[in-house]
Amino acid sequence: MDEKKVVQIGGSIEKSLQGEYTIDVPSVLKEAWQLTLRSRIAINLGLLFTLILGIVVSFLISNTMGGIDQVIKDPQSTTLLNIVVTMVIYPFLVGVEMMGVFHAVGLKTNSKLIFAFLKRGSWVAVCALLTSVLITLGMSLFFFPGIYLAVALSLALPLVVEKKLSPIKAITLSLQVTRFQWFKLLSIYSLLLLTLFLSLVPLAILAKTSFSVIGVMLFLLALTFIAPLFYNVKGILYREIFGMQLQAVDVAPQQTSDTFSA
Repeated sequence: MDEKKVVQIGGSIEKSLQGEYTIDVPSVLKEAWQLTLRSRIAINLGLLFTLILGIVVSFLISNTMGGIDQVIKDPQSTTLLNIVVTMVIYPFLVGVEMMGVFHAVGLKTNSKLIFAFLKRGSWVAVCALLTSVLITLGMSLFFFPGIYLAVALSLALPLVVEKKLSPIKAITLSLQVTRFQWFKLLSIYSLLLLTLFLSLVPLAILAKTSFSVIGVMLFLLALTFIAPLFYNVKGILYREIFGMQLQAVDVAPQQTSDTFSA
């Protein structure tokens, strides 16, 4: 009979609350790139689904409000549309976030993972909405508070599904923990943003030429690497800060490795 035991991988909530975790920026980016080379298809398919879902929902909701042009002209309609789209797509998008977490702890994933956390979908939607409101308020007051909150709350959603925390607890914990290494988190996200801007250079150069299609294709190709890289980076950060418990199964003697499951 197989013996099962729980293995803690990475950090833990208890240690992270004391600031007992480290983030090595080059190591995080290097590991995330290696994971991306092996696992970008699942993340890209998940993102494609959520993108299409978001477009469909936006189209349907905007039509009930008089069309997209009317929505754009009315700030209240725009806000309402953003709220609806956020609450619809994030229960699926959190599955993409968890792909990054699973990759970081050595688990394989597939695109169907975007449907795996719908039971927590209402909590995820509320958490996504609350974080969005907080970041928007921060941006409207001063620029820096919004940036601070965007970085500090970037790992809140996985806490809702993986640790099964309420939105308020996930947001509070994320704020408490990320303050210890906030500047390193900012540097990582800034480098990823810089990579995105650099990928736009060919598109900007070729935009007004007969080779504009090539510019678009190069940008889309770059996105198929940058987007998975972003989520794998977040997965590694989540592992290092909050950790994850996996169930290890001791296999039969003739087999050579353990099997892990979340």
